[in-house]
Amino acid sequence: MLRTLLLRTLLPRLAGPQISRLLSENLRAQAHLYAIAVGAMILVSAMTSATAWVMRDIVDTMTNPGNHARVFMVAGMVALIFFLKGVGSYVQDVTLIRAGNRIVATQQKRLYAKLLRQGVAFFNLTESSDLLTRVTQSAQSARMIIDILVTSFVRDCLTLIGLVSVMLYQQPALTFISLLIGPLALLGVRLILKKVRAIMEMELASLAEIIKVIQETSAGILVVKAFALEDRMAARMNSAVGQVEKRSNAIARLEAVTSPLMDTLSGFAIAAVVALSAVNIFGERATTAGQLMSFVTALLMAYEPAKRLSRMRVAIEANLIGVRMMFDLLDAPESLTEAPAPVDLPAGPGQVTFETVGFSYKGSRPVLQDLSMVCAAGKTTALVGPSGGGKSTILNLILRLYDPTSGRVSIDGTDLTRASFRSLRERISFVGQGTFLFSASVLDNIRFGRPDATEDEVIAAARAANAHEFIAELSQGYQTPVGENGAFLSGGQKQRLAIARAILKDSPILLLDEATSALDARSEALVQEAIRHLTRGRTTIVIAHRLSTVLEADRICVINEGRLLEQGTTAELLAQDGMFRRLYDQQFRAVG
Repeated sequence: MLRTLLLRTLLPRLAGPQISRLLSENLRAQAHLYAIAVGAMILVSAMTSATAWVMRDIVDTMTNPGNHARVFMVAGMVALIFFLKGVGSYVQDVTLIRAGNRIVATQQKRLYAKLLRQGVAFFNLTESSDLLTRVTQSAQSARMIIDILVTSFVRDCLTLIGLVSVMLYQQPALTFISLLIGPLALLGVRLILKKVRAIMEMELASLAEIIKVIQETSAGILVVKAFALEDRMAARMNSAVGQVEKRSNAIARLEAVTSPLMDTLSGFAIAAVVALSAVNIFGERATTAGQLMSFVTALLMAYEPAKRLSRMRVAIEANLIGVRMMFDLLDAPESLTEAPAPVDLPAGPGQVTFETVGFSYKGSRPVLQDLSMVCAAGKTTALVGPSGGGKSTILNLILRLYDPTSGRVSIDGTDLTRASFRSLRERISFVGQGTFLFSASVLDNIRFGRPDATEDEVIAAARAANAHEFIAELSQGYQTPVGENGAFLSGGQKQRLAIARAILKDSPILLLDEATSALDARSEALVQEAIRHLTRGRTTIVIAHRLSTVLEADRICVINEGRLLEQGTTAELLAQDGMFRRLYDQQFRAVG
């Protein structure tokens, strides 16, 4: 109730859902830290007001220095006031920083957890630069808004109230004159706010563009160099940086204009107070020099908190864009979810079945159409056919990276849409064409297959994948960092590490997507030998464009335009004189 009352009283236009939600989700968790900070702010505010109050005694005492007892008492009061103010400022700053850091960490963890719950479709439709901006900038914006609200509502408001109280006590009529600047300042700030929102939205878009250019340069540096794209990439970066600089300057001008506005208004107010105090047209009670000094000191000291309060709205509006982006990501619907009561896949031989499956990616033509096929348990099923026919989509549906738009995919009779993600992924190992390695050591990259594996088990998996020999020759052996996405390794070495990872996982179902493509003859021979070891006794589904790698498969399925055209052994398909026979003749005639 108190939070809502403060918002509606002191910040009416910002008492919307974003601010209320931001406070309710973060203040309670950090209540103990903010309670300490608020206590320190109250102390600072009280001592600031006491500083103005004590000026009366300082001036009156200095005009009568003969009273030594009073002189020493006033001196002691001054020392105590400034000591307590220093202690309060220190405690306030430290606790606010701790609370703010905790909020940033909490929000970034929440955002990343949300990303992990999203399906692959979400990442296909959302640029990584946009996600990076939301996770980094948005959390900082949330912290900034909370810090501004807490310090403004507690420190600045209480300080201003205390100083105005001192002014009212010392010079009531002059106080009312000085307060006339308030409405004028609020009118000026209101005009500024209208421009801040649009500028901040454009600035965040430019920040995302900077991140995008850096990512593309890092990932595509070979293409950049090969096609001499340095000037074009530099032009993109310069344009994005220039936009950020331009909009940052615009925001700075809008924030800074509140200072001269307050300076001018305050100057007129102080000048009016000084002139009127001399004329004394209000006929107030006799004023001592100490009282007038106390009033003027309070008036001058009230300038800073009043200026911060006038700039508060601008600062909050600038950061509110980031908070909205954060909540947009947190509230984004998850593109793929578990069933309300998911079941664990029971232990079984690992037969994969497609029953009249249809599938299309968002906004595209159907990729699979009424596909029905059985991948026998413990056998190798090869998927062949022209590119774009739907082979990789079949593996994606088995991994349940997507759900079919019609029909069902099952393992040992259990519909995958009913299975828990954990139990499904535990049953499957995957080795793809574009092998991904984490920026970690060789040992860690293999151990991702089974995090609790011992080092001996990792080495055994590497030997089975024909990887141990080249690993032993690396500078630090199994502790050698592989670089970003295995930048320090060749394609064949990366593939063998991926196979070692799959061997270590030891899942009953194995999916291979062009695992030997783009390899030289020697590397392919080593990888093929490792794959033969890996597929032994497992349900294996392999995609291959080079038919020579799958001629010994137990069953070959020819997929074209999302349909199963033919299936059988190599001999059976060659005898049918269909698409497989044409593909076979094309490839081996080219080889011959």
